[in-house]
Amino acid sequence: MAVLNMPYLLEWEEYLASGRLAEDFMYSPEERRHEILEFLEKMMDVAELADEVVTGIIFRKGEKAGR
Repeated sequence: MAVLNMPYLLEWEEYLASGRLAEDFMYSPEERRHEILEFLEKMMDVAELADEVVTGIIFRKGEKAGR
């Protein structure tokens, strides 16, 4: 079972919002930049999947309530 780690997610949110990730990217060597971009791409894929899952959950819940 997957672990929900809210503190880690909030830490990432702060890292992105603060501009530190952009700064780290700007001053990193090429290899690290690729690593950062790959990580962010995977994060966006996971966020898109989470959106699909929660949409399904909400609509299924709404369907059950309407019955």
